[in-house]
Order: sequence, then structure tokens, then C-alpha cells
Amino acid sequence: MPPRGGERDRQQSGRKRPGAAGPIRKRGCWFCKEKVEEIDYKNAHQLRRYISEKGKIRSRRITGACRRHQRQVAVAVKRAREMALLPYVSDSR
Repeated sequence: MPPRGGERDRQQSGRKRPGAAGPIRKRGCWFCKEKVEEIDYKNAHQLRRYISEKGKIRSRRITGACRRHQRQVAVAVKRAREMALLPYVSDSR
């Protein structure tokens, strides 16, 4: 029986599947490593690491924060924006 379509195509082209470069390394949460219980909204310098250039809150996949601390980061960023410690949007266009 001849190989099926996907198998045959891969054998002929000699290419690997996309994303099969190697094992994925899970990044640990910085707040868990430092044993931070509460994230302070007044520490704008620390919160800037979790905001993109356009002013959006970065996702857990990008930041490497755990679920609990990512939620605290989101709340802290929103509070800091309301207190005018962080911008809602970026200045550059």
C-alpha cells in the first residue's frame, strides 16, 4: 500500500514539520522566583516590561508569568494607567 498524502509529501520534499526545531523550554515566572506576593501598581518601571510598544498588556505566553501573577500584572497596569503612571497608548506613530 503506498504512503498517504502527508507522508509522501514530506518524504519527497525532505523538509521537517514547522516548529520541530527542538524542545520547548518553559520559562518560569519571575514573580514566583523572587517570591513576590503582591504586585505594586506604583512600580511603573517594573510594569513597563509587561506592556508592548503600543501600550497593550503582553500575554502570558510572551511574558512567561504564571496565571496568578499575570492577572495581578493586568490589574496593576490598569490601576497605574488610571493614576497616570503608565500611558494608555504609545506616543510614537
